[in-house]
Amino acid sequence: MPAKPLSDETLHLIDAVRNALQGCSDVQEKRMFGCHVFMVNGKLCLGVEGDEVLVRLLPATHAEVAETPGVRPLSSRGLMDGYFYISPTAYATREQWQHWIDAALTYNPLAKASPKKVRKTSATAAQPTSPGQRTVKARGNDAAHHSSAAAPARKHSVFDDDDVL
Repeated sequence: MPAKPLSDETLHLIDAVRNALQGCSDVQEKRMFGCHVFMVNGKLCLGVEGDEVLVRLLPATHAEVAETPGVRPLSSRGLMDGYFYISPTAYATREQWQHWIDAALTYNPLAKASPKKVRKTSATAAQPTSPGQRTVKARGNDAAHHSSAAAPARKHSVFDDDDVL
């Protein structure tokens, strides 16, 4: 069954997460858990589902973070400690947004990566990514991205405290 097209709001949020990860050198995007996820250094770090941001945080902080207004655990059965959906009310300001991005990136080096699956044939092993996956390399001197990185931060309508452009 083909995937449903993503709404403009979801695409805008995916772009906002992508922009937040511009400084990371090993970022892959793919579909998991019904979300558009961002793998940093081979580990799930952030994702987008609808208007919510998926974050992976230190599992030991699960109970405390779960009490935060606008935050809900990925699993209601307690099977995925440290994974949370953040609703728009909990990332409505740039300060809130940056808190969640920073928290996910801070935990990422400590997170365990899932074991890589061994591919069955050498023909498929030669392909670096699957059709739904995109590898983003460090942007270095890429003129198109370099000029936007030097410019002041763009306003995104995902923030309540910004005027919509």
